Amino acid sequence: MRTLKNNICLVTGAGSGIGAATAVALAAEGAVTVLAGRRREPLEEVAATIDAAGGTAHVAPAAVDDPAQVAALVDGVRDRVGPVDVLVNVAGASSRTRNARWMSDDDWDAVVAVNLSGVFALTRAVLPDMLDRGAGTVITVSSVAAVHPGLLSGPAYGAAKAGVVNFMHYLNASYRRDGVRATAILPGEVDTPILDNRPLPPQAQERATMLMPEDVAAAVLLAASLPQRAVVEELLINPTYQRDLSADIEAGRRYGAPDA
Repeated sequence: MRTLKNNICLVTGAGSGIGAATAVALAAEGAVTVLAGRRREPLEEVAATIDAAGGTAHVAPAAVDDPAQVAALVDGVRDRVGPVDVLVNVAGASSRTRNARWMSDDDWDAVVAVNLSGVFALTRAVLPDMLDRGAGTVITVSSVAAVHPGLLSGPAYGAAKAGVVNFMHYLNASYRRDGVRATAILPGEVDTPILDNRPLPPQAQERATMLMPEDVAAAVLLAASLPQRAVVEELLINPTYQRDLSADIEAGRRYGAPDA
């Protein structure tokens, strides 16, 4: 496996869930982690965990759906610690409304801005340095909703997650001869705070059957630490136990309707 020691790894959505677990896992392998997210306080809590374990973490608050903040984030990382070696796109957002019939333009735009446009803006910002060095890794946490869309995930989330899978394949098709490799990771249900925004948030006993953030972080670590000669282009990871989703799907069908 390739060592990540002193590699500069920028992780978005690093204040909780998959992003936090990923940052901790990368730092444990010697990476210099840069934690990005909207709110400083949870980022600092994750950074403290990394520091206490002997790792290195820098906090860099930014909203990925704002291209100006994204550009400033990447410029700031370059000036502060150096150019990004590994970009991990984890930041995600979903709308409570999952039925296309009731979804507003604002909900659609907000979900696509974070899950798709933000990934594009971040990748565009780190790409020149990667191409100049002839090496770089972009890893994006998509979703099984990219290949199994429906009322559970909603139209905007599924479409955006499918879009980033396509974009990762675009990067490999366009830049692999320049040393840049890209990975799309498609997890099934993961016990993270984003589930609280569902029309029917899962209960504790249901969350216990899901993937944990650390499971997805392990997949990210695999993709990041493989030798430069190897690339995991796409990885789908699901809970072993598949729970009954009929109530969740029906809640998604009804939520947002005028008579609901």
